[in-house]
Amino acid sequence: MNLYDVSVTTIDGQTQTLDVYRDKVLLVVNVASKCGFTPQYAGLEALYREYKDRGLVVLGFPCNQFMHQEPGDEAEIAKFCSLKYDVTFPMFAKVNVNGTDTHPLYKLLKNERRGFLWTRAIKWNFTKFLINRSGEVIARYSAFTPPAKLARRIDKLLG
Repeated sequence: MNLYDVSVTTIDGQTQTLDVYRDKVLLVVNVASKCGFTPQYAGLEALYREYKDRGLVVLGFPCNQFMHQEPGDEAEIAKFCSLKYDVTFPMFAKVNVNGTDTHPLYKLLKNERRGFLWTRAIKWNFTKFLINRSGEVIARYSAFTPPAKLARRIDKLLG
């Protein structure tokens, strides 16, 4: 399956494929509202605002698989992101990133870029995947990597 063929559901319930982001640099992140890394929303938003006019799109996928750190429904998640972090980048419906119900996007991402010690499993919320304009997954970053650390690489990909 091609990245752009993957079907996703927006946080407001609309189904689309990732084809709407063709020719963009993408930063795909599994996010959560009640996680120690939740303040990374601010850094993700800062990257998005700085680079969106040049072609970067941050895509946030809420996930409740890690200690139930995303317990709310989509409306609650959208409200939290808007009020607490003024998030303007695209957000999507909750997904599973591990296990038998792994979302197809995360199956693809994990097959393209493995994590620490070559594992496929996502270890925690705020794992980041960087995708170039051709749809190639070029890097995977752990939750411990703050969004600002990606700025130089993103700038280079944007040309």
